[in-house]
Formats: sequence, C-alpha cells, structure tokens
Amino acid sequence: MKAIMVMFDSLNRRHLPSYGCDWTVAPNFARLAARTVTFDNAYVCSMPCMPARRELHTGRYNFLHGSWGPLQPYDDSMPQLLKKGSIYTHLISDHYHYWEEGGANYHCRYSTWDGVRGQEGDPWIGQVKDPPIQNVLGHHRRNDEINRAHMACEQRMPQAVTMTKGLEFIRRNAGEDNWFLHIETFDPHEPFFSQPEWKALYPHDYRGPRFDWPRGGKVSEAREAVEHCRLEYAALLSMCDAYLGKVLDLMDEQDLWKDTMLIVNTDHGYLLGEHDYWAKCVMPFYDEVAHTPLFIWDPRSGKKDERRRSLVQTIDLAPTLLEYFGQPIPPDMQGTPLRETVAADTPVREAGLFGMFGAHVNVTDGRYVYMRAPVRPDNGPLYQYTLMPSHMNRPYDLADLQQIEMAGPFSFTKGCPVMRIRSTPWVDCHSFGTMLFDLATDPKQEHPIRDEAIESKMIGHLVRLMECSDAPAEQYERLGLPVPQTPRATGAAMAK
Repeated sequence: MKAIMVMFDSLNRRHLPSYGCDWTVAPNFARLAARTVTFDNAYVCSMPCMPARRELHTGRYNFLHGSWGPLQPYDDSMPQLLKKGSIYTHLISDHYHYWEEGGANYHCRYSTWDGVRGQEGDPWIGQVKDPPIQNVLGHHRRNDEINRAHMACEQRMPQAVTMTKGLEFIRRNAGEDNWFLHIETFDPHEPFFSQPEWKALYPHDYRGPRFDWPRGGKVSEAREAVEHCRLEYAALLSMCDAYLGKVLDLMDEQDLWKDTMLIVNTDHGYLLGEHDYWAKCVMPFYDEVAHTPLFIWDPRSGKKDERRRSLVQTIDLAPTLLEYFGQPIPPDMQGTPLRETVAADTPVREAGLFGMFGAHVNVTDGRYVYMRAPVRPDNGPLYQYTLMPSHMNRPYDLADLQQIEMAGPFSFTKGCPVMRIRSTPWVDCHSFGTMLFDLATDPKQEHPIRDEAIESKMIGHLVRLMECSDAPAEQYERLGLPVPQTPRATGAAMAK
C-alpha cells in the first residue's frame, strides 16, 4: 500500500469548483472531485500553520495548552510511527516555517525530507544591497523582494520546484510498496505572487500599485484594489490547480489508483475581504477560514465522485493514515480513522473544537458554530504548557522563563510534568464577544442568533470536548465556564 498527501496552505474552499465556485479556473480540482470523495463538513482544529501541522502528526487538539511551537517530546508523530512500522515516509515542502525555531523538529520525524526555499519573506538569498524600492500596497518585506528577483520564470518558483520534486519521488518509487509521500506547498498563502500566464486568466482593469500581499486585519483599501487582490489569489490558485493536475496525471500514468491513497487538504482557509477582513487570526475564525476543503481516495472502498456530510477534522488524518497502513493508533490520539466515513459516510463525531491559543474557543456540530469569547478584557488567566519553549521564530523571552512553574502531568504528556508559563494574548477576541451562527439559514455567518436552548447544547459540546482534551482549569475560567469536577478523559472518549 502507498499514500500521497498533497497539502496546500490557505486554500479557501469557496474558490473551488467542487464547492460551488463558478469563476475560478481550476479544472483539476473538479477532476480531483470526480476521482475522490469530497467532504462537505471538514473543519480545522488548532490554528494557524504549525499548530495545524502538529495535529497532522499527533491526531489531537493542541490550542488549549499552547501556541505555535515545535513537536513536544511526548507527542505521538504519525510519520515517525509509520517509519517505526517499516513504512517509508518522505516530506517535500516549501513551507519555510518548518525551518524556523518554532517548527524545526517536524521534518525530522520522516524517513527523509527535502526543503525548498524562497516563499514569503524566507531569509534565503544572501544580498547585502537593498532591492529596488517598489510601489506596493499592503504588506512588504525586504527578503521577499530579493527572493522574487530570483524567480523570473515559473520553474524557479518554490511551488514548481516542490511539486516537481514530489513527482520525481513518485516516478522513482512507483514500483515499490509501503511508502507515504507528503507533498506540501505554501501556496496559495500570501503573497499571491504568480507568473503572467496565470494572471492572464483573470483580465481586469487595475492601475494601482502592486497589491498581492494584504495586511491581516480590517479592509481599508479601495474596492478596485480589493477585487484586484482577490484575482491575484485566484491566479495563484490556478497555478496550484495546474500542479495538482500533474500529480493526477502521474497517478493515471503509473496506475497508482489501485493501491495508493490520495489525500488533498489544507491547514486552513483565508479571508479575502469577507466580513470586511483580510487573512486570519486577528478576527474570529469564520467559515472562510475554519471550514476547509478535503478530498480522499481510498483504494480499498473505491468510492469516488461522491460527497460526505459527516463532520471530520484535521486530527482525523493521522489515525486515518495509521489505520490504512495497518499500524496501531496511540491512545492519546483524539481523531478517528476515516475508512468507514469514506466508504459509507459513517459519522465519527457529534461535534468538534477549533481555535487558536488565547482566542475564541469554538465548537461546531456541522450546522451550528458557537464562538466562545473570554469574559475579561485582559483575556486572562492564560498559561502555556510546554517542554519546548519556542515561539514561531525565536525562543521564549528570558523574563518569561525566569517565572516558569512546573505543572502536570497532563493525561497526554506520558507522565512528564511540563513548564507552565504565563502568556499575554496578542489578539483582542473579547471585543467581538460570544457568537452563535446557524449555517443552515446563514451560511455566510452575517447574522448571529440568540437561542438559549441551542447555546446550552453547544456549551455542552464545548465543555465535554475540553474535558476530553484535559484542558487546563484556567481555560474554563477565561471563558466564564465552571471547571468540571469529573475525571479527565481523552482519546476515544471524545467521539462518544
């Protein structure tokens, strides 16, 4: 058996033809839907980039205990478990956060890995002289300007190099058995930098400054600039579509459909002006960000060109791959293998948590989305629990480390106590307040509802799932919820 995961970053489901979009040029995503099962209720869990990738390894929520950071010594790692089970695992990625301090041990869990440089502001090209000053609207970084100068043609762009290396692995190993290939590109994450051939697919009259990298936050640009930036995203999406097509072509050519699982997924979506916001994280996780595309082909059932309504999440992907390769699933994994969901839409959960450390704690049952805000303006109390004290691209401040306490162990730390470090939130989610949405009547989440019975039901889901995750007591206090007195639970109890 073999498996391929093609993972994109910031892929907005509402821009894909298989989820109802009729204006983007993405024929290979439509072709993908015809060859796989399309999930209509796939949701994120921990946000954003590296917390989501940690869940790909561990199969459990992590945003209640900490923020962006490395894999912990007690974390189960799906690629590592496969490797121990004699399944060859290979990562090829241009997601440069893997090579920063807060993500620097994820790639080590694979049998082999290959990194591609140059995305976003990746400190890649060593150039002392400042690049020419550009007329730019939105975000701008010195390293990004230098990197772009070295990508005059598509073949030198990180996505093209990444996907080509993935195709080379498939060609080299198509005749072998027992391998998992993880191809991961940072695109269509901002900046939405693409070559002219992709921009030409979306002709429009725009004469303003370059605008392909919006600043996360409230939309302040003119309508023409907003529409232009959306089309820049669409152009990059079409490039992603073309390289996805190359993977599908190779699976056809090598007859891999008979014994190779294919998963096409993303870490999260992206706001392109919806709700009057750009990007993610500084606002509530509306469906454009939290409700994600997911496609799975499982050769054992052979189901294709079908849709599934069951609620699934990122944490399900690790146990899905372990089960597929016949490997045991660790008890600390909270996700569920999706074999029967792919085959027959068998439900795996009644509700699912999602969120970011220090922000709203959200829960959905597939129809309602409940966003629970902190009750205090200071968003406290809030602590991180870790044995690997690193932020995205730097260690914790010495002042924070000088105040650490030891806590735990938690149910999932395998007997290890952990550092307890006071944290200051960087987003203001208190001002948004608690919100409840009914996606059946308000799919764009424009009109929060008030319904005590439904809110009570969603709070019940929220508290139960926090208990199953062994959430710290202060998380309940922060959200204005009573601290449960029942014994801690984890793993399979979550799905019940």
